[in-house]
Amino acid sequence: MPSKKNKKNKKSNKSNKRPYPGFLIAVEGLDGSGKSTQLALLRKWFELEGVKVFFTEWNSSAVLKPITKRGKQQKILTGTTFSLTHATDFADRYERQILPLLRAGYIVLCDRYVFTAYARDCVRGCNPSWLRSMYSFATLPDVTFYFRTPLEVALQRILSGRPELKFHEAGMDLDLDDDIEESFKKFQGLLFKEYHKLSKEFQFIEIDSTLPPKRQQEVMRSNISKTIALKDFKQKKHS
Repeated sequence: MPSKKNKKNKKSNKSNKRPYPGFLIAVEGLDGSGKSTQLALLRKWFELEGVKVFFTEWNSSAVLKPITKRGKQQKILTGTTFSLTHATDFADRYERQILPLLRAGYIVLCDRYVFTAYARDCVRGCNPSWLRSMYSFATLPDVTFYFRTPLEVALQRILSGRPELKFHEAGMDLDLDDDIEESFKKFQGLLFKEYHKLSKEFQFIEIDSTLPPKRQQEVMRSNISKTIALKDFKQKKHS
């Protein structure tokens, strides 16, 4: 029998379901999980099918991104200011892009959603209830794919993709370890635990990111095809 807590979560998720004709898909996972690559492939599939689709990614608001970048470079962001900056970035994109396009009947693809804040900001010391309250204006995704990745695989992918780890990406602001690679492992380990809890709370569709890329994409498309009819989201042809 489901616990009272689970019943409450399911009830709140249901009440937050979409009051719009569009469809919201989010992907989550550790850095190096391959989620961005899979979302790009999904976007191409939708475009080839003639579907109305829009893509947005975390920390990409034209208004806020320069401010966040400067704060990171100067290493002056506390856990709370880091959280508030990203929340403002998300709110700007939500009001200007995500919600209007959902109302217009688009499939909206989000490379990271509020769950990234729930995981990262919690690890940085922010209260989970406060975080959920701050993002309560945002509707929950119709589908959230979580790319579950072993830490050693994520580290290998990140290091092979660029010459060095980034300061905040490795959680160096948390003083976890003086060595950046060790700090990365510890930081990602903490995030992994948070994502595990979030996956259960919000019923993520988990994908093993060590599977062949083609198989991962098949899992995504299969789940979406079972949920919606793509024909309902296709561009109308004008005569």
